[in-house]
Amino acid sequence: MDVPEVPSKVDPDALTAVLDGRWAELRRGVRAQMADAEFRDPIDLGTEAHRAQVLDQLRALAETDRPGLGFDPAYGGGGDVGGSVTSFEMLGYGDLSLMVKAGVQWGLFGGAVQLLGTERHHERYLRAIMNLDLLGCFAMTEHGHGSDVQHLRTTATYVDGGFVVSTPDHMAQKEYIGNAARDGRMAVVFAQLVTGGESRGVHAFMVPIRDESGAPMPGVSIEDCGPKAGLNGVDNGRLSFDNVRVPREALLNRFGDVAEDGTYSSPIESDGRRFFTMLGTLIRGRVSVGGSAGSATKRALALAIRYGEHRRQFQTPDGDEVVILDYLAHQRKLLPALAKTYALHFAQEELVSKLHDIDDSAPEEEQRELESRAAGLKAVNTWHATATIQAAREACGGSGYLAENILPGLKADTDVFTTFEGDNTVLLQLVAKGLLTSYKQDFQDLSPLATARFFAEQVVSAVLERTSARKAVEALTEGSDAEVFFRREWQLRLFEDREEHVVEGVAKRLRKAAADPFGVFNAAQDHVLRAGRVHVERLVLTAFTAAIERCADPDARTLLERVCDLYALSAIEEDLAWFLGHGRLTASRGKAVTAAVNGLCAQLRPHARALVDAFAIPEQFLAAPMLR
Repeated sequence: MDVPEVPSKVDPDALTAVLDGRWAELRRGVRAQMADAEFRDPIDLGTEAHRAQVLDQLRALAETDRPGLGFDPAYGGGGDVGGSVTSFEMLGYGDLSLMVKAGVQWGLFGGAVQLLGTERHHERYLRAIMNLDLLGCFAMTEHGHGSDVQHLRTTATYVDGGFVVSTPDHMAQKEYIGNAARDGRMAVVFAQLVTGGESRGVHAFMVPIRDESGAPMPGVSIEDCGPKAGLNGVDNGRLSFDNVRVPREALLNRFGDVAEDGTYSSPIESDGRRFFTMLGTLIRGRVSVGGSAGSATKRALALAIRYGEHRRQFQTPDGDEVVILDYLAHQRKLLPALAKTYALHFAQEELVSKLHDIDDSAPEEEQRELESRAAGLKAVNTWHATATIQAAREACGGSGYLAENILPGLKADTDVFTTFEGDNTVLLQLVAKGLLTSYKQDFQDLSPLATARFFAEQVVSAVLERTSARKAVEALTEGSDAEVFFRREWQLRLFEDREEHVVEGVAKRLRKAAADPFGVFNAAQDHVLRAGRVHVERLVLTAFTAAIERCADPDARTLLERVCDLYALSAIEEDLAWFLGHGRLTASRGKAVTAAVNGLCAQLRPHARALVDAFAIPEQFLAAPMLR
């Protein structure tokens, strides 16, 4: 199949300029710093040595101005939220343990103090958090409650002018808490606030967990989670509290406060709405995890494509051994994944800009849409990282299995990204729920029973209020396969049509939920998750299209057009059963999609190296022995 021509050579720097986007200068600065020898990989380190190295690297980062980028300038910060998140994303090119530990210290612990606390907390803690005089933890997850944060069992009861923090049973033990096992001195503890005999829902409290000598504070029990499959430079631990008393001022009181006499007050009347508003302020960590997963994916692809360009296997009839990246099967393994990585990068860049630009005065629907987008992109980014790093490992054969060649470490370190900062399945459910309820105030209650009851009580009438895309798709299908497939408008309309159809289908099924809300919802859960996924895929294609329009270099723009085509057509091929089953594509056109993907792989093969070089990953992080 004929496809539009790509220039014979494209300058990787022109592609880098598009990829670096709004925070290009900051990205260049982070790359320069990460090139230092101290930011080396931990391939040959044991757990304790790895933890020590990561803490040393964290202190080196603290000496720059980047850790404070996202904090209020009044306390020594830079006020650049987007720059802060981008910095965390860039750390994903190196040791992911450093990225996670930095995220715990400055993103989660510091972010909670900044966004949930008030001036008294900012004055007391923020500078110390930025310069690492105060190392801290974010103690939310419990053994029995991970994604179901609203029903955490740790309690903070107001008694005689202060709070008593208690772990009532084993299921309430705080678990997998970064910085807890070794370095943390203070924890932001999420607990059920009880005052006057009444529970007011989950709030956050500043609780010291170690004294100046590093010993656990009275009543605080600390356990080391021990070796993990990856990220062993992060000292994850377990925390329990036996009637630990903290002052009244320990409550991070932006959204709820307790007076000296025990009276509770809040600017938000509803306990449920207050809880979700509080959690909504903490999405920076979720955004950073998705971006860092993207960085790790880029590193894996750069390694695999460089290896594929010089590793030879089997002979042609002329007796010449063939470079393995010249095989279609190898191209199929890596190039559609590379196209999706580009697409997700531009969607992530758009998300970070939205996060940076939004403020407290934004309409609630806009806030909820941002949270939904962050949830969906985190899920898709991290699942893509897991699949692509595995494909890259396989593409490098036995060499890819050696620790010295980096890919096993990347595979192990990113594996948990699919479940922390929100389990991906739960996050896609959140996305779909937002679509179905038009971002109602309480759409974030993610328990199946609460979701089912909500749908039973609502008419679920606010389903994607836009003109049906079906007719628009049909109007764009005239012409040869090549003419149709490479029309960007056809691709966009096809994705919109699929999303509209899937969401309307879910709504119709859930309208029947009045008699048995949980049973009906549970039976439709696969449909709900599909709605979330196809919505995110449409957002990603839209973001890629917008990024191409910003590209000033004509050759780079033409190449990006073809990369975008590969993303769109490989996504259609991946979901071909749906498009065929719902009459969106004929059988012959379905076969032609596969032929088009093959043709694009062949066309992009000469540009594979330029496409990964454009990520501008510091060379020390690509110095695998298999590439020598």
